[in-house]
Amino acid sequence: MRFIVIEGLDGSGKDTQAYLLRDYLTGKGENVVLRIHPSQDNAFGRISKKALMKGGKVQRIVATLFYGFDVVRSVLLYCHGSRTVIFVRYTMASAYLPKVMIKPVYAIVSRVLPKSGEMFFLDVTPEEALRRVKARGEAEEMFETLPHMEKARARAMVIARDWKVVDGNPAPDKVFQNLLSGLSGSRENQGD
Repeated sequence: MRFIVIEGLDGSGKDTQAYLLRDYLTGKGENVVLRIHPSQDNAFGRISKKALMKGGKVQRIVATLFYGFDVVRSVLLYCHGSRTVIFVRYTMASAYLPKVMIKPVYAIVSRVLPKSGEMFFLDVTPEEALRRVKARGEAEEMFETLPHMEKARARAMVIARDWKVVDGNPAPDKVFQNLLSGLSGSRENQGD
């Protein structure tokens, strides 16, 4: 199994890059499964998403807890066999917890869940992320404010130190080329 993770702030381009990567790898003949969290195909993901649309500390914990269940469900159902699995939003949800909980929760989660050398964090400025979120014209989640994005980015950069950090500020095609160059065993990475 090949395991690829794409993380980043809301508005960082995670979904866009994941779809581009899925199409690229499928075109190369790989059997690819794409899981975007919170997923809407199960109760855990739907509860998490519903809580994200509200506000307050209790909803933050509910959103994170059910998000975790959603991710674990995806790991159990999809992380086996000879396919490539791309996860969007994985363990970085820890960065959205209250500050005292971030490191202990991330330490537990990162020991329990699978890891690979193909875990990417799309780093965008909080201002650019917020601009992109607002451009969608959709209802905004509780963390889609500038102060939340500034805090989440600072916290995520601490726990992403072992990840491949890709500048997510440029145009999507440039970001995609940078992401491809970070793939293990990719021709782009080998200079072919």
